[in-house]
Amino acid sequence: MTKTLKTRRQFVSTTMIGLLVAPSLLRAQEQEPSAVRRNISSFSADPWQDHFDNLQHGAILCDIDSRAVQYWSEDESVYKLYPSSVPASEELTRRGYTKVIRKVEGPSWRPTPSMKERNPEWPDYWPPGPDNPLGTHALYLSWQYYRVHGTGDTRKIGRQSSNGCIGLYNEHIAELFALAEVGTQVRIF
Repeated sequence: MTKTLKTRRQFVSTTMIGLLVAPSLLRAQEQEPSAVRRNISSFSADPWQDHFDNLQHGAILCDIDSRAVQYWSEDESVYKLYPSSVPASEELTRRGYTKVIRKVEGPSWRPTPSMKERNPEWPDYWPPGPDNPLGTHALYLSWQYYRVHGTGDTRKIGRQSSNGCIGLYNEHIAELFALAEVGTQVRIF
């Protein structure tokens, strides 16, 4: 491809394809460019200064509209951008500032009371393991019941599919888990 990139959006889109898309998906893009580009182009890379006063303890930005999670380290040496799942409806979405208060590798899971009302057939407790809805790692936020966590159901990523949490591929949450610390500031918008 020898075209000159004309806009920042084209540059970001091209960069994201190179960073986030598997080779098989690139082959799919050659065959069906509109389907893949429409999916990738929704990612939005925002400067941290538009959302945070500083990077003390690092920062995680969860963009509901673009279904992406960004991370900046305190010294700005690390920047990551991940595709994510987001809440299934505006009613389930909480927006604002919070922080990581706990990190758990191999989390267990209990549905919230409102989840049990909507889904009475769900178990009261799910132990850690491959079928756990929180995946392999979870970052617990200061808001009760809200997490940034993994998922083994990769169909959820890039979709409005959660009960309020932000979901990442298990390999991405493992990476973010290693980077984030208790006290990392979080904004969901």
